[in-house]
Amino acid sequence: MNRLLLFVRKTWRVLFFLNGAMVFFILFPAIYISLLRESWFPFAFRLKKTVARFMIFNTGISYRVHFKGTLDRKKPYVYCPNHTSFLDIILSYLVIPQYFHFVAKGELKKVPLFNVFFRRMDIAFDRGSLRDSHRAFVRAASDIDKGISIAIFPEATIPEHAPRLRHFKNGPFRLAIDKQVPIVPVTFKNNWRILPDGRKGKKGGRPGRAEIIIHAPVETTGMGENDVSLLRSRVFEVIDAELRKDPV
Repeated sequence: MNRLLLFVRKTWRVLFFLNGAMVFFILFPAIYISLLRESWFPFAFRLKKTVARFMIFNTGISYRVHFKGTLDRKKPYVYCPNHTSFLDIILSYLVIPQYFHFVAKGELKKVPLFNVFFRRMDIAFDRGSLRDSHRAFVRAASDIDKGISIAIFPEATIPEHAPRLRHFKNGPFRLAIDKQVPIVPVTFKNNWRILPDGRKGKKGGRPGRAEIIIHAPVETTGMGENDVSLLRSRVFEVIDAELRKDPV
């Protein structure tokens, strides 16, 4: 990559995050107020979607969603997307066709302004704490009982070798089986090319069209504790097969 192109890509990356911070800051008072009561959380969710739209459209990113199954928007699901980029989080709010709460790593509680969502609405937990993990599980289960879908990155973090998948954690699969709700695999195919993370992030980023697959729900009815590994493998294979269609 020549120096001029690298400069342009790095500049675009800086502008991408500055644009997001500006939009979020403008809407922050409304977001903060909408998080004061649980009954107002859906409005806060709509504000998140607004931030997400401005973050991508203002910086030349578009997206295309391919649905491979039918979703019943009146029932809750556990959504399991692969994780390759910060862009995954933003696009989740635009492509998942339901109101949902995120379950994410506890480090997000430390992100200025953005952490306001994880005080009450979304769920952040310390992966190294069994007590905190149990608390998050109970809270996510309670949300499902209320008809609220849950989104969890089963890899827990962005792997250095993205887009190749990292080992999936058991949490989302235990949750889906415990509540007997379907798992919906989600494949973010090329976000890692548009807005790379980690060491690849040093190459900046670029506008582009994100390609997303919303797979058919994987049913958990009748499954028990002994089926967690089977369900995890099944979802892994669905996402992995889609990623392997494109050369890295």
